[in-house]
Amino acid sequence: MIKFTKMHGLGNDYVYMDAIHQTIEKEADLAKFVSDRHFGIGADGLILIAKSEVADFKMRMFNSDGSEAEMCGNGIRCVGKFVYDKGLTNKTKVSVETLAGIKILLLNVKQGKVETVRVDMGEPILAPEKIPVMALEEPVKNLKVKALDKEFNFTCVSMGNPHAVTQVQDLENFEVERYGKILETASVFPNKTNVEFIEIQDKEHIKMRVWERGSGETLACGTGACATAVACCLKGFTNRQVFVQLLRWKFRDRME
Repeated sequence: MIKFTKMHGLGNDYVYMDAIHQTIEKEADLAKFVSDRHFGIGADGLILIAKSEVADFKMRMFNSDGSEAEMCGNGIRCVGKFVYDKGLTNKTKVSVETLAGIKILLLNVKQGKVETVRVDMGEPILAPEKIPVMALEEPVKNLKVKALDKEFNFTCVSMGNPHAVTQVQDLENFEVERYGKILETASVFPNKTNVEFIEIQDKEHIKMRVWERGSGETLACGTGACATAVACCLKGFTNRQVFVQLLRWKFRDRME
């Protein structure tokens, strides 16, 4: 028997397991099983909380296809709630080891429970070889990639994991799945990529839909929101402080 907790950040949902007090094996296969929305628990992936020699905890994040990813912004916020609410720590400033480095979480605790979590996502990575993306310019602001009948112009950013951000029209009706699964595996992205499709509202507001590497379209993506804000600032589309509206908000009224 394996104990688990299901949590989400803005609809970006994962199955969380304590890998400190129970043994978790065949993680990739387990991630695929629990993520299945018909025959499993149903999730965008699996997140394991383990011991770390360099931080308070270690987070391992697996996409729904079983591939292991470097970082997950929404996922790590839920890790903060998990370790505090389950008594694994009494700290309100928690360090978490990830494949994208050590991230610092600030927990807002009310009446003994974590209400919100703030994450220091670190500086964006713009060097093409570190994202990685096969491009000569730095930063990469005009990468053209063709998929089916369309050519997309990408700005590429890493937040510890790779992102490619492109502007489209009529975002609500855009065929994210049709193009996302092709762009994710385009040859210019050696490690595949997360793809953000965006629509600029004004200098302070962006709408975003995301095709996540290894999971497909999700309701939200924390690293993707950060990468989108960076990309829009680099292109001069927005100010440095922006509100990123994610797909989760489309379903807010029917979920509350």
